[in-house]
Amino acid sequence: MTASTAVGTAAIRTEGLSKRYGRDRLAVDGLDLTVPAGSVFGFLGPNGSGKTTTIRMLLGLIRPTGGTVTLLDGPMPRAVGQVLPRVGALIEGPAHYGFLTGRQNLDRLDAADPTSDPRTRNARVDAALAKVGLTAVAGRKARAYSLGMKQRLGIASALLRPRDLLVLDEPTNGLDPQGMREIRTLIRGLAADGTTVFLSSHLLDEIEQVCTDVAVMSHGRLITQGTVESLRAGTRARLLVTTPDAGAAVVVLRRLGATDVVGTDDGVEADPPALEPDEICAALVRADIRVRSFTLARPSLEDAFVALTGEGFDVTD
Repeated sequence: MTASTAVGTAAIRTEGLSKRYGRDRLAVDGLDLTVPAGSVFGFLGPNGSGKTTTIRMLLGLIRPTGGTVTLLDGPMPRAVGQVLPRVGALIEGPAHYGFLTGRQNLDRLDAADPTSDPRTRNARVDAALAKVGLTAVAGRKARAYSLGMKQRLGIASALLRPRDLLVLDEPTNGLDPQGMREIRTLIRGLAADGTTVFLSSHLLDEIEQVCTDVAVMSHGRLITQGTVESLRAGTRARLLVTTPDAGAAVVVLRRLGATDVVGTDDGVEADPPALEPDEICAALVRADIRVRSFTLARPSLEDAFVALTGEGFDVTD
């Protein structure tokens, strides 16, 4: 890991970053983003929330309307020539020649890099294939790869040389559960090796399983950012009680100070009062309520997103 990406510094920093298309469409609005070096950073938001536009500005592919981007301590897009060789990226899915093998695709990409040494090309390609677990199928035509294998080949393309930062835009789109697990395992391995991974996704479950830090976008604006745990902690746990005595349980819970108390098909749920869980359960039992189960449900990222934005996670225009 280089000094500029040591843990404790920011791999990505934006200030007031904005992108406007025409007069009316503000795709990204005043984004202040900090991505800690060494993190697996989830960039979360519905489709249409401005994530891909932001990534394009981060990498210097489009110019912002306003604000600044600092990538690996380099001001973008001015430092694009110095910074991008240290960045691997997979934006909006992989693109490969189907008539070439996986190895041949990587050979061509490596040859297109003016800084690559052809004498060590085979070693670089071998290492990239091994890192993504494609060595055994390197001689197979890319058109015969499964979607998960194609995604891994795309990531291998981004890893032909050592990277301080890897930017992945929706890397699990369209994958089956096995393919999603493969990508998650790969991301964890890259992070363990010291690479900062910036992962854009609209899949809350994916972010929750693999990321250490997260930022939430909605309608082009940054809603919040921080660790996954801190975001969850901002949403209260939900009390779930299974009981055939739902009516009586509602009365007791309200008396204890619970709020948003509602009956369910098999009991009652509520925002718990400011009491220890064992005190709440004991009060129910003392009231002769038959408690079949008693759970404080841990809030998910989806719960946190809804609490922050007041909306679901539907695709937007």
